[in-house]
Amino acid sequence: MRTRRGGAVGLGRRWPRRRVPGPAPVSGRERPWSRRGRGQHPYDERKSSMMDSEDLVLTSSKQDIAHHIVKVSSGKHYFCGYCAAFTNIAITFPIQKVLFRQQLYGVRIRDAVCQLQKDGIRNLYRGLLPPLMQKTTTLALMFGLYQDFSSLLQRHTNAPELVTCSVAAVLAGTTEALLTPFERVQTLLQDYKHHDRFTNTYQAFKVLKDYGIKEYYRGLVPILIRNGPSNVLFFGLRGPIKQCLPEATSYSAHLVNDFICGGLLGAMLGFLFFPMNVVKARMQSQIGGEFQSFPKVFMKIWLERDRKLTRLFRGAHLNYHRSIISWGIINATYEFLLKLL
Repeated sequence: MRTRRGGAVGLGRRWPRRRVPGPAPVSGRERPWSRRGRGQHPYDERKSSMMDSEDLVLTSSKQDIAHHIVKVSSGKHYFCGYCAAFTNIAITFPIQKVLFRQQLYGVRIRDAVCQLQKDGIRNLYRGLLPPLMQKTTTLALMFGLYQDFSSLLQRHTNAPELVTCSVAAVLAGTTEALLTPFERVQTLLQDYKHHDRFTNTYQAFKVLKDYGIKEYYRGLVPILIRNGPSNVLFFGLRGPIKQCLPEATSYSAHLVNDFICGGLLGAMLGFLFFPMNVVKARMQSQIGGEFQSFPKVFMKIWLERDRKLTRLFRGAHLNYHRSIISWGIINATYEFLLKLL
């Protein structure tokens, strides 16, 4: 007779089952799934794994968002720097032109203004396009690259913040030097000796093309000497100077503080590196011929001005006042736009 419970063929006699050694029997209310983890249901395990995957997704999403924020903030810094430079150039270009005449020829303010009056109102904004293109791009790179390089260095190195920020400022200033051709053409257009040779930016670039690519980069050395250290001082001292000013409690007060901070820094740096701009203007006013070294041109100017430091800094006081206005506008506009975006 077959037994139902055994499920095997037999004659009614039930043979004892062989006991196979195994884990201890489960007691009480414990269930077999407790072997996975005491008191853990398979549903709980699936729920835990789902939570882990959700955490992974959230973490990756946060990283993506952070990466996106870095990109957006970087773009914001570039845009604010561009707009700040545009505002500054449109307002201060005539002052810059008077200053340039003093740097190049060592004349007094009255003589430089008389030269501009003789040129006429039509030529007052002559040469505006190169500095407009150069300054807007340069300041966009200055602020944007500084932020990008600072973030990269702080993320991938263990150096102190002061070191990473200083290196980032130097790298940003060195990158700006790629735009030297715009300063070169601006110098040629502002020099009245070249008024008859070309009348616009395109003609100036076309004339330099005949001399080779190297001709576009006359005056590169003083630009490199100027850009790196001045960027380090500007970004390093901007915060401490603003902290010394009275605490701002409104947007207008912040705007005034940013103007004062940028103006003081710009005036100080402009005065400190003024001889670099004098040598640069002399080097870039030449078309063709020998490429003279920075020390040679500096000594030539030094001898021409009777070895007097005051004559080497002729035009520095006008540059000081111009820099207060110029860098005040740049810093205030930059910070204002940064708060809006």
